[in-house]
Amino acid sequence: MIRQTTFHLASKRRGCHLVTREILGHLPAPLPQTGLLNLFVQHTSCALSINENADPDVRTDLSRIMDRLIKENESYYTHIMEGADDMPAHAKCSLFGASLTIPITNGRLNLDTWQGIYLCEFRNYGGERRIVATVYE
Repeated sequence: MIRQTTFHLASKRRGCHLVTREILGHLPAPLPQTGLLNLFVQHTSCALSINENADPDVRTDLSRIMDRLIKENESYYTHIMEGADDMPAHAKCSLFGASLTIPITNGRLNLDTWQGIYLCEFRNYGGERRIVATVYE
């Protein structure tokens, strides 16, 4: 059986945000005993990632690393009509990715103790982000 739902994550400032609980609150219940969850963000200037959920410094450092790797206002950018943060946001999205697949075991997401789901917002003002969640049983 396949179940699918679409929902919005609240608007977040630029940076990496732990959204595991927010996502869990939107998933169809109950989750199957064994299966897969695919999460897909329907935007090109943010991304989903799995990383450490305990120390918020990890999220700060990831944001800083990405801002150093892919800078704003580079002279070679041609896609500049939507602001200085837009083209770098597209490039960061391509590096991180727009989807995640997480195993479901015993009716729960099979994330390890220190793993959480991140929304990586690469725009200064990205707005609400639409997520498609597909549960495969």
